[in-house]
Amino acid sequence: MLGLKLPTDPRWINIVEKNVSEILTDHAFCEQKAASTAISFIVTYPEHSELVSAMVKLAQEEISHFEMVHKLILDRGWVLGRDRKDDYVRSLNQFFLKGGSRINQLVNRLLCAALIEARSCERFRLLSEELEDRSLRKFYKKLMISEAHHYTLFLKFAKKFGKSTIDVDEKWEALLDFEANLMKTLGNKETMHG
Repeated sequence: MLGLKLPTDPRWINIVEKNVSEILTDHAFCEQKAASTAISFIVTYPEHSELVSAMVKLAQEEISHFEMVHKLILDRGWVLGRDRKDDYVRSLNQFFLKGGSRINQLVNRLLCAALIEARSCERFRLLSEELEDRSLRKFYKKLMISEAHHYTLFLKFAKKFGKSTIDVDEKWEALLDFEANLMKTLGNKETMHG
C-alpha cells in the first residue's frame, strides 16, 4: 500500500529497544515538524482553499500527536531532549531541483511530505508489532493509522495540482527510487527516519 521500495532493516527495532527515550524525543520533534510543515503550506499557498482547510486539520492533529508523545515521555519520568537534524528529511527535500513554477514547487513539496508520512507509517507498523513494551505497541498502532491517512492526503493533493497524473506518478517513482537508495545508508540511529 505504501509503495516503499526498500523496507526498514528489522535490526532498527533493536536500536530502538535500547534507546526508547531517544526515539520518543525524536518522534516528538517529528510531530512538531509535521505540524510546522502543514502551517508552511498554509502560509505559502493561501490561495488554495481546499489545501488550507486540510492543512489546518493536519496541523492540529500533528500537534496533538506531539502532545501525546510528550506525555509518554513525562509519564516515564523523562524530559524532552533536544531536537536533532533529520538527515532523511533534509536529503528528500534536496531531491527536486529548486525553482520552477509555484505549482511545480507545491507538487514537489507535497510528494516529499507524502513520502515522509509513508516511511513514518512503515516505522510505526514495525514499532506496533515488534516492541517488547505493550503500551508502546498499542500507541504506535493507533498512530500508524493516522500516518497512512496523511500519506494519502499529500498524494491526493499532488495529483490534484500536478500538470498531469502521469507527470506526478513519474516524479513519485523517481522519489521512491531515491528514497530506497537513501534508506540503504540509514537505519542505524535511534531516530524515526535515520
